[in-house]
Amino acid sequence: MTDAGTEEEYAMSTTIELTDGAAATPSRLVGGGEIRCVDLVRIFATDGVEVQALQGLTLTVEPGEIVAVVGASGSGKSTLLTILSGLDTPTGGSAVVAGTDLLTMGHAERVRYQRATVGFVWQQTSRNLLPYLTAAENVRLPLELAGTLPRRERARRVTDLLDLLEVGHAADRRPGEMSGGEQQRTAIAVAIANDPRVLLADEPTGELDEATSVEVLEALRGVNRETGVTTLVVTHDPTVSEHVARTIQIRDGRTSTETLRRTELDEDGAERHVAEEFAVVDRVGRLQLPQDFVQALDLRDRVRLALEPDHVGVWPAAQRPTEEDR
Repeated sequence: MTDAGTEEEYAMSTTIELTDGAAATPSRLVGGGEIRCVDLVRIFATDGVEVQALQGLTLTVEPGEIVAVVGASGSGKSTLLTILSGLDTPTGGSAVVAGTDLLTMGHAERVRYQRATVGFVWQQTSRNLLPYLTAAENVRLPLELAGTLPRRERARRVTDLLDLLEVGHAADRRPGEMSGGEQQRTAIAVAIANDPRVLLADEPTGELDEATSVEVLEALRGVNRETGVTTLVVTHDPTVSEHVARTIQIRDGRTSTETLRRTELDEDGAERHVAEEFAVVDRVGRLQLPQDFVQALDLRDRVRLALEPDHVGVWPAAQRPTEEDR
């Protein structure tokens, strides 16, 4: 429990090149960012009882990155996404997306932000598409509302996006005539129609089978690679993280760990995939130890700490570290 990170080989269900977007770096080590949240707090009050969904969350996503945010139900990941999408306002802290301060937005600016700066894909396929419009008409709708492209270019934009998402064959179909995977890929096309700087996806594979989930995740990766849109995928499914180079785990309303994945050659020249996990330290020095570490050493209530030249040691309170332990 003394190293900054641990390294392990892991088996992947899909062979991927882990070079999408910006170079993966723990968020505490980078600057500005396309998405930048610092000490984000969100408190809900129900019947006089306050629930703190976010408890000082800090997060940075660099331009062009594709990142998965994972966490159990109630961890705060959905609250984070509604704030980043402009659907909710944080109670405290700061949140800046693509240069827009989400705490100070007025109504008009919020509409512009949701229309042009961020794209959003819901888990429920029925929420993403209007049932009485075809796939092409659904993609064209945000273009019509924005009115930023000349009319003659909108049809070309619709065709290009449907082809990019490999649903050009479904252009004239309504949602009820498409499979779940086709609906979600069309929804991604709708979300990026106005060329947003950030794409947010809330459990985009939650209603799909495993094979279709892989197709949708690869579609998100393809969009990120082809357009450079910064992409944040929120999910409770840990297998989703296997499709991105950087995974952030949220626990109890805070970022707890980050896992960075890379491909490297071993001593025999064979390619292997490596995952390295980092604990996230906030501005006041707090970190969350992984649950398996806590359980393995039966850590509770309080622990002993020892500062060494190159690491920090952590021991159960009942155990006194020896010189050999250090």
